[in-house]
Amino acid sequence: MSACGTIRSHYIGTGNNFNKLYATFGEHEGHVDIQVTSEELKRFAEQCGADLVRVADLALLEGIDTAPPDLFEGFARAVSMAVRLADGVMDQIVDRPTPLYQQHYLKVNAVLDDLAVRVSQFIQKAGGKALPIPASQLLNKARWTSYVSHKAVAVAAGLGWQGKSLLVVSPKHGPRVRLVTVLTDLPLDADAPIKNRCGKCSSCADACPAQAIKNVNTYRHYSSREEALHFERCVEKVTTEFPKIPFIDSPICGVCIAVCPWGKKRVRRDSEEPEEL
Repeated sequence: MSACGTIRSHYIGTGNNFNKLYATFGEHEGHVDIQVTSEELKRFAEQCGADLVRVADLALLEGIDTAPPDLFEGFARAVSMAVRLADGVMDQIVDRPTPLYQQHYLKVNAVLDDLAVRVSQFIQKAGGKALPIPASQLLNKARWTSYVSHKAVAVAAGLGWQGKSLLVVSPKHGPRVRLVTVLTDLPLDADAPIKNRCGKCSSCADACPAQAIKNVNTYRHYSSREEALHFERCVEKVTTEFPKIPFIDSPICGVCIAVCPWGKKRVRRDSEEPEEL
């Protein structure tokens, strides 16, 4: 039985070597007050479909724009999760989004929202408070912002570094991931941010169909998106030109995701440990 179906037991271990730890979940109203570690939560999230899971200390995100402004109040940690995009879909993108990518984008967002709900339920049954943030809900159409930047949370959690395209680049999958966040008050051990490894690479800037990427590097994160991008060029491309392509209904592109060397199979560092800052 999957640990992500009806949650009946809390397990720890690796692979199929599980040790039953705690009493059954979900057999009565309310929650079970137990101690959950970061590793146990990560393992559960992976069983639910997450390809990458890290925990951010929200103190690293102090001052970031959120909606509402007090979004972080009562929370100390953020669980950042990623679902990998299919290489077969991304490899077909050359200079514009494809109808296949349009559908894949929507389906992966739905998977992420389901994942966030399941992890939130897990946290609550462990006695914690949880707030799942939708994977892709635009709140401010003028500024193109939502509740909080999933990318900023992922960078703080060390899931990846902020690339020149502003995408999160993970050592294992490059930028070929979509992200979601769950805020929690559980005292989880936080992960550390990792070193930016874009270096002199300019693949995303060279391929950008809007010529929006300035090819400027950063140590950990940019002070603003305008430091890295001609943002208005990107917006113009995905809202005016690309929607004219048949079956493209979302403001998407995908080119910088597809061309990044860190996401391509021949250079992917599956066994390489990221270097912490």
